[in-house]
Amino acid sequence: MQSTVNYLWHTDDLLGQGATASVYKARNKKSGELVAVKVFNTASYLRPREVQVREFEVLRKLNHQNIIKLFAVEETGAGRQKVLVMEYCSSGSLLSVLESPENAFGLPEDEFLVVLRCVVAGMNHLRENGIVHRDIKPGNIMRLLGEEGQSIYKLTDFGAARELDDDEKFVSVYGTEEYLHPDMYERAVLRKPQQKAFGVTVDLWSIGVTLYHAATGSLPFVPFGGPRRNKEIMYRITTEKPAGAIAGTQRRENGPLEWSYTLPITCQLSMGLQNQLVPILANILEAEQAKCWGFDQFFAETSDILQRGVVHVFSLPQAVLHHVYVHAHNTTPPLPFVSQPWRENHPVPPSEKRSLSLSCGVGHPRADSCLFSPLASSSPACSWFSRIAIFLEAVYEQTSVAPQHQEYLFEGHLCVLEPGLSAQHIAHTTASSPLTLFSMASEPPKGLAFRDPALDIPKFVPKVDLQADYSTAKGILGAGYQALRLARTLLGGQELMVRGLHWFVEMLQATCRRTLEVTRMALLFLSSSLGTERFSGVAGVPELQELKRTTELRSRLRNLAEVLSRCSHNITETQKTLSDLRSELVKNRDQVHEDRSIQQIQCCLDKMYLTYKQFKKSRMRPGLGYNEEQIHKLDK
Repeated sequence: MQSTVNYLWHTDDLLGQGATASVYKARNKKSGELVAVKVFNTASYLRPREVQVREFEVLRKLNHQNIIKLFAVEETGAGRQKVLVMEYCSSGSLLSVLESPENAFGLPEDEFLVVLRCVVAGMNHLRENGIVHRDIKPGNIMRLLGEEGQSIYKLTDFGAARELDDDEKFVSVYGTEEYLHPDMYERAVLRKPQQKAFGVTVDLWSIGVTLYHAATGSLPFVPFGGPRRNKEIMYRITTEKPAGAIAGTQRRENGPLEWSYTLPITCQLSMGLQNQLVPILANILEAEQAKCWGFDQFFAETSDILQRGVVHVFSLPQAVLHHVYVHAHNTTPPLPFVSQPWRENHPVPPSEKRSLSLSCGVGHPRADSCLFSPLASSSPACSWFSRIAIFLEAVYEQTSVAPQHQEYLFEGHLCVLEPGLSAQHIAHTTASSPLTLFSMASEPPKGLAFRDPALDIPKFVPKVDLQADYSTAKGILGAGYQALRLARTLLGGQELMVRGLHWFVEMLQATCRRTLEVTRMALLFLSSSLGTERFSGVAGVPELQELKRTTELRSRLRNLAEVLSRCSHNITETQKTLSDLRSELVKNRDQVHEDRSIQQIQCCLDKMYLTYKQFKKSRMRPGLGYNEEQIHKLDK
């Protein structure tokens, strides 16, 4: 046990350890409150005095919910070692979150956005106070659960931090090599002499690597054998990276460097968020400090993402759910949702038909029926127009359905997005209740693009190697969780597809009923007209000429009646086909609801997780007894 005047801890409760200090879980002697204490070792006192006190001074200067709180600075009783008493985060670090097999391919989108929001807010507070961190990485971002169960991430470990303005430079080298800016890596890791000075943008590089790691579960720059074993190639990858690339790998020894300009297909982030994130990563993962964004632009671009709302759009041609990030400014109060009047139980008064055609129009009103002129650039209405246009273009980028061909259903109602309204007027959507997109053009079906999780399943080595077996089990479990997510996505897409097609068929059936009613009324009228033998004469027209005109008219009316009769027959046949199709969709819907593949995969994963936990526990042991080893082999 160790203690200060007010706090007590056991050395077994180690939370983390570095070159100059160790962090323990401790308690307040009076209240029992849990805290984290950072105890400095003897090596820390070999540093210059100003470096020793720098962390205390920096933390005292900072006060933000996304930065770890400093409660006190005390000393141990016997050794007189300095102790920082800080906020305790019970949920570990972002690194421990990413090391969970469930996050082997990166964080879910909602959690990633929480990380982004917290890191940006914390870094903004640092820059407002003129602080450079110099060791940003997942292990230095702690996780705390809020009162409502939400994640709160906090920047910690300010041992390398110092005051530095935007236009100032420093020459000392700190940080963790996988997250180091290439200029710092060259001197600190490769030990090459160089006279470069570094600015605050070195933190941006580390943030870029951290965000990529959080989004994908992997580091962006990986030489053959790993970053720690192939340091020269690691440096080559980071310095030779082409503009716009966000990752580089070397897949075989002495092999070529391969560049990626997008996030991997296994990433859990939606394409809508990836489209916003990738340009940011490309511009902060820039080795040349002159080309790298500054913090002002980084904060502006990330804040732009965080201020957007998500519109969920399910594309019927693709059977894919898309997230479209849009701005929804509170410019005007939202209008009530209006549906297309193809349901017979909601007739439309003649006085309202024009207004309905503008907001949900039958005639596909886009720019030509906009309530506002697109040329009136100074008008607020014009800015609303551009926002809807941007939304339609964003949908086009993700689905390849051109704006003029996009039609939407929402909860069974046909709705057209009126360009004259702001994005705020789009109906509130969720993943289970999205806008359903169908195309008026002939679109070849595409389906969901994915990587087979079986390709990412590692193989166990034949012999018993506790550490290697643990790593392999972790990889297998990670691929299993990826298979579960993929199954949920496919099954959810199937459900939304069946539901969307059911609504579409229902809409066509309603249209057929209305058209058939009009056709039959026209036939009745024509039948009545053709049955009339007497025609009144027209003054000044000879009877023979009048009779000829009447005969021609009757012939044309008979032709029209025949066309309408065929049309009526075709509509009736179409109704039968639609009725059969609807019955098939009902069967498919029942099959989807009866599908138990998700439960089966989950059951299998639960069993695999128990084995993984046992392997994780065994890896710390020097070896296994004979019987334990036999069980271990069976578990493999």
